[in-house]
Amino acid sequence: MPEPTPVLPEVLAQIRSVPVTEKPLIICDVDEVILHMTTHLEDYLNARDLVFLKYEYRLTGNIGGKSDRNPIGSDDVRRHLLTFFDEISHRQDMVPGADRALGALSDNWDIVLLTNLPGGHNKPVREKLLAGMGIPYPVLTNSGPKGGAVAALAAGRPGPVVFIDDSPTNHVSVSASLPASVQIQFIADDRFRQSVEKESHIDLLTGDWQETAAFISDILQGP
Repeated sequence: MPEPTPVLPEVLAQIRSVPVTEKPLIICDVDEVILHMTTHLEDYLNARDLVFLKYEYRLTGNIGGKSDRNPIGSDDVRRHLLTFFDEISHRQDMVPGADRALGALSDNWDIVLLTNLPGGHNKPVREKLLAGMGIPYPVLTNSGPKGGAVAALAAGRPGPVVFIDDSPTNHVSVSASLPASVQIQFIADDRFRQSVEKESHIDLLTGDWQETAAFISDILQGP
């Protein structure tokens, strides 16, 4: 069983700036949930004669040359990700329905966006892009598994807490740090979603915002 993840000091400082209300809380990821990422990353890789070797949830060891299919090293993966986000953060496409779903949910829920955005300097660009899409919620940047940050965000608030993210690693972390949370694994790309098995701690596996909004709305209705 994974151990609870501590919250990083720099993340805790951001969390303390978020107002605490009496509403229940939705903590939502951005990439591959609100904004498309994998399709943009695929375009970036193709332009550099690189491809995903498999449609599965990992980057290191899963990006290689088009012709030789040899995986590139972890340092190269990180370098490409930093360059990718520098180039794309201002123009990522929205996952259809995200703005309407979150807008409707915000009547009854507080919403915080928690993103593992490589390159903290891109945070203002991301905030501007999201706000322009009608998604004006606080954006917090995290690094590593999100369990500690989610637990810190939930502290002192009434339940329930809903966590929405695409990453299996982040969901395992949140399951350990805040097991009472409702966990929605949202993966916009059909190919990557089909490669993931629904784990026992996942309450909903989806790539559809209408389904997600209906599921979350039902939580407050009770049995």
